[in-house]
Amino acid sequence: MATTETGSPRPDTTRPAGAHDVPSQAATPAPASAPLEPNSPPRPIASRQPAPISRLGIAAVVVTVVLWASAFVGIRAVGPSFSPGALTLGRLSVAAVVLGLLVVPKLRGLPRGREWWPILGYGVMWFGGYNVALNAAEHMLDAGTAALLINVNPILVAVMAGVILKEGFPRWLIIGSLIAFGGVAVIALGSGQRSTADVAGVLLCLLAAALAAVSVIVQKPVLRKFPAAQATWFGIMVGAVCCLPFSGQLVTELQAAPLPATLGLVYLGIFPTAIAFTTWAYALSLIDAGRLAATTYLVPGTTILISWLVLGEIPTIWGLVGGVICLVGVGLTRRRSR
Repeated sequence: MATTETGSPRPDTTRPAGAHDVPSQAATPAPASAPLEPNSPPRPIASRQPAPISRLGIAAVVVTVVLWASAFVGIRAVGPSFSPGALTLGRLSVAAVVLGLLVVPKLRGLPRGREWWPILGYGVMWFGGYNVALNAAEHMLDAGTAALLINVNPILVAVMAGVILKEGFPRWLIIGSLIAFGGVAVIALGSGQRSTADVAGVLLCLLAAALAAVSVIVQKPVLRKFPAAQATWFGIMVGAVCCLPFSGQLVTELQAAPLPATLGLVYLGIFPTAIAFTTWAYALSLIDAGRLAATTYLVPGTTILISWLVLGEIPTIWGLVGGVICLVGVGLTRRRSR
């Protein structure tokens, strides 16, 4: 990677042998002393490009998208047997046990002092509030429409990244955001023509999207101190504690629920929660929050496909049109201003 012009076989051990050999202090060309010379620097400079996302990072994103898409369908399927709060508590309890089996043996210590604040934040908002709001919304909306509405989340992440992370507000971010929110208005308008209950479902989805977006920003710094699985498990435990008031409902509903519904709850706890939230956290530790949030644009289409195959559900024409407008808008937010 670094060669000396003198042909000397002493790459690192020779200190200043002469005025011409000052760069040999390290095995690579010194950026301060020889930036203008055309002989050695080109190769090192060419190699200093942003590192591509690793294969594990890409795999984590794919797993997250597919499992989160299946969650919308799973929630819709078990919804008749479980109320929103009880379903959340049951899902988090299963996830806490399954993920805890992997995390606890490797846990060297708990967060200290102020390290708990962001964990409490995304634990309450994402694992607790988000799930309760989404479960309630899917009692009123089909899985595909709910996924389309939650897809506002990447826009909110981009906006907060501009404010909190000082990334600014590029022109295409503003244009795309306005178009995407127009798509949400189309979905809400169509829902309002059917019943007011659907409007409540839309509002609950938007609340869930807002809680998830804030949680992404809050979770990012935690992943600099704790591994993805640990950070996820901490949040799951916080969310489960918040949902303990629903424990009575969960016990009652578990006793009355058919076996497929109970198995569906277990599936939601293991795959979309324990696994998918961990793969998300792992990807978030490697990728910028705004850039990673863009990958969730793939969730609605995947959800509609799974919902059609498993439940036979197809969003209304308003949901499809509004969803397409949302996707166009969020796609425009990724364009670079020139």
